[in-house]
Amino acid sequence: MSETKICVVGLGYVGLPLACLLSKKYQVFGFDISEKKINDLKNGFDETGEIGKDLKNYQIEYSNSPAIISQANFIIIAVPTPVDENKDPDLTLVENASKLAGRNLSRGSIVVYESTVFPGCSEEICLPILEKESGLKLGIDFKLGYSPERVNPGDKEHAIDKIFKIVSGSDTEALAEIAEVYGSITQVHKAPNIKVAEAAKVIENIQRDLNIALMNELALIFDRLGLNTKDVIEAAGTKWNFHKYQPGLVGGHCIGVDPYYLTYKAQQLGYEPKVILAGRGVNEYMAEFVAGKLAGNKRVLIMGLTFKENVPDIRNSKAKDLISQLKPRVIEIFGYDPLLNELKNEGRAIFNNLLFGLPEKNIISSWPPSEKFQAIIVFSPHDIFKEEKYSLANLIKICGGNPVLFDIKGFYDKTEAEKLGFKYLTL
Repeated sequence: MSETKICVVGLGYVGLPLACLLSKKYQVFGFDISEKKINDLKNGFDETGEIGKDLKNYQIEYSNSPAIISQANFIIIAVPTPVDENKDPDLTLVENASKLAGRNLSRGSIVVYESTVFPGCSEEICLPILEKESGLKLGIDFKLGYSPERVNPGDKEHAIDKIFKIVSGSDTEALAEIAEVYGSITQVHKAPNIKVAEAAKVIENIQRDLNIALMNELALIFDRLGLNTKDVIEAAGTKWNFHKYQPGLVGGHCIGVDPYYLTYKAQQLGYEPKVILAGRGVNEYMAEFVAGKLAGNKRVLIMGLTFKENVPDIRNSKAKDLISQLKPRVIEIFGYDPLLNELKNEGRAIFNNLLFGLPEKNIISSWPPSEKFQAIIVFSPHDIFKEEKYSLANLIKICGGNPVLFDIKGFYDKTEAEKLGFKYLTL
């Protein structure tokens, strides 16, 4: 392979950090279909917050013109792979990215997929698109690879250059070249083939989803027993081989989505998954459970609306499901998230009130709010909530009657909350 020139297709939470790291070693181009995102990146603004102000330190040529892909001979596709309303894989974005890559593919190039897919997708779905659009043939004119993303938004400790990266290729030569590129920025594990790498990715998140589902089911049982789940886990955790996991509402782009990719493929092959789908069912129920605990004549405030703490991203946030479950059960719902307010004030499209189905007036933009609440749900416990203005002593001031504090992840101290007059609930 001649001098390696890389184009990363898709510049979100996965593609942008990868492009930045690779730009330290190679000439890198960045492509995204969003003109707004490209303009932001050219101006040094990273709306994901993963790179932040350091963005200006990386030499990357950005464009929303697909022609920029043709300047590279190592193409990395890192676009979202969600599920549709039926929980089936939605491959629209990865198929469209494959079309653009194919139309701009030159002989001798390598195409590597990072997007989470079911085993077989890269070779059975994406490869035919690449060949059709380019008129080239795998193994003769270009090579194929798969290296699943392992990005955990907001987690600097497990950034790309601090973890193992699985790499795979369509042949031994492809594997060697792909391993060399990724090996220049992090440690790599060479999978024997592309399907193994695809399967490894989905089971990483299936395992975590099932572990959380077990904790959620235990929380449902302990609730009926009048036990605090956290206390039980702490006690059980004193055994050497007990693994601690916490209950919670599972949202985001990975853990609550990836299981459906494998179950879809299993069903195509005539097997009906049992444990995986049962775990999904438990996790999907938790928003209804939380809402049921707050039913009554209440005005409810939800603190933190993003899909996880310390990440300014509301896509696939279970706050949306929680609000849907609360609507028929309470008088009025308000939402507050300082991370999203910052983006909203800058006019960033990532903030969209309609996603939550709340009117503009019910999205609180300044703290403390003027309204009084009978219940507060701490949904995404951002670190910023450790500031004094969000202390329990100040939270009680915006409440009336006998307020409920549903602290989903146990962010606040139960004893202190109860001393101040809250009815304290947690999973």
